[in-house]
Amino acid sequence: MPVMTDNKIHILKKGHVTSPKGFTAGGIHCGLRKTKLDFGWIHSETPAAAAGVYTLNTFQAAPVKVTKESIEKDNLLQTIVVNSANANSCTGEQGYLDALTMQKMTADKIGVDQSHVAVVSTGVIGVPLPMEKILYGINSIDNQKASAVDFEHAILTTDTATKHIAVQLEIDNQTITIGGAAKGSGMIHPNMATMLSFITTDAKVEAKSLQLALRDVTDKSFNMITVDGDCSTNDMVLVMANGQQNNALLNESHSDWHLFKEALQFVSQELAKMIARDGEGATKLIEVHVKGAPTEIVAAQVAKAVISSNLVKTAIYGADPNWGRIICAIGYSKQPLDPESVCISLGDIEVVKNGQPLDFDEAEGKRYLENHTVKLLIDLQNGSDEATAWGCDLTYDYIKINASYRT
Repeated sequence: MPVMTDNKIHILKKGHVTSPKGFTAGGIHCGLRKTKLDFGWIHSETPAAAAGVYTLNTFQAAPVKVTKESIEKDNLLQTIVVNSANANSCTGEQGYLDALTMQKMTADKIGVDQSHVAVVSTGVIGVPLPMEKILYGINSIDNQKASAVDFEHAILTTDTATKHIAVQLEIDNQTITIGGAAKGSGMIHPNMATMLSFITTDAKVEAKSLQLALRDVTDKSFNMITVDGDCSTNDMVLVMANGQQNNALLNESHSDWHLFKEALQFVSQELAKMIARDGEGATKLIEVHVKGAPTEIVAAQVAKAVISSNLVKTAIYGADPNWGRIICAIGYSKQPLDPESVCISLGDIEVVKNGQPLDFDEAEGKRYLENHTVKLLIDLQNGSDEATAWGCDLTYDYIKINASYRT
């Protein structure tokens, strides 16, 4: 049953990347991990308009390069294959050839054009891809016995939970569905991080417009999250629109383009928040909302500075209402602002007004920060633009997880 949001977008309970018409997805264990699922795929019955955004890390992994090159050929994808446990990153020419082999073998197995296959890897950096296990995974692809839940598990690394969502909306009297799945827990920092997201829709969308929309919504979602300040080599967001619904072609001139884009942004932001909440060792989701900024860029940079501060993150883990750490991060964001105009609230608790401290109940502040979701509200009082960023607290368990990541 769909759940109504505040607008024309309906959330599907238990929605997945296969909720849109014409998509299947699955996952198996091919031996890259000891027992857990480690190889997954998404497949469209027909070639789909495709768009992608990729990590800004200089050391882009081989699968990122192969997938980017493929989409740039004709902006179409039909199949995505993903392996976890091994990033195939910093593996030289052989790594690139392995990614191409992974792409070609998938195309041959399923019967699609090689350039319409995206290859994705995540896991340990600098280790050659064990191709015999990858090929076993490819040969085990079976769209008749596929499971979106298995796909969601197969793409995980240090994640503690799967991340998925689907929504529906009406366009041209057609029920359009947008589904999404993601993974990400550590090495999360704008822009993107060890984060993969896959979005599917049965809408008919112009590829160029889809790419522009994805870039825009990514800046308001996946590029507004952080866990630990590290940026990975493998990350990407891919969108496939297979046009199986009979709507008029969606682009900027369509009267409902804004609605489609709003739904795409909603899916992206919800997945981004799931990633932030599932940060390695995290106990709390932190949301930083900045308003009253002269531009959206200023608001975003201030929000990112606060959400990225390890001192802010550790204070929230300890439920310490130390607003000084927040105002410090605002100050080093290097954005134009008037210190005497800044206001800060911990949820509904005002702690700073016009740059000056307010008397507030410390015990009440501590109780608020003990919640599983903590909202920090910042008003710069210098304009009408705003932005929101998401992250998590920094805990002892983060150190434990990453101290033994390979062992």
